[in-house]
Amino acid sequence: MKQMQKQLYPFYLVLIALAGWIIPGAGYFLLGEKKRAIIIFIAITLTFTIGIYIASVNIIDYVNAKAWFAAQVINSPLVIFLGSISTAAVNPVYGKPHDIGQIYTGIAGLLNLLCIVNSVHFGYTRAIKPVGGIS
Repeated sequence: MKQMQKQLYPFYLVLIALAGWIIPGAGYFLLGEKKRAIIIFIAITLTFTIGIYIASVNIIDYVNAKAWFAAQVINSPLVIFLGSISTAAVNPVYGKPHDIGQIYTGIAGLLNLLCIVNSVHFGYTRAIKPVGGIS
């Protein structure tokens, strides 16, 4: 990574975090870790999609399941749009598929949070240069 001005560096870290929230793995992509970004994108998107497939889009409920929605929304801002679709639908989901779908989508969001924090830390530690040439 090229040497960056100290005033712009915090904004770069925020950009990495926002990119990782908008598209899972995009923070790593900005850091030049393309293989890692692709693997994370596929893993998080597939986990979230399987959760939606098991239960339907109606498991994203920001009115009755606020804690699950908080975990789900970390996956992407697209979840907010999906939540507005699910409140307009009249097909409630109950039982075991509902619970499993919420777990899958919540885990996908929390996994994305972990990747966002890791990519910001990775970007931060790349900027620190060893003093005196000691590695």
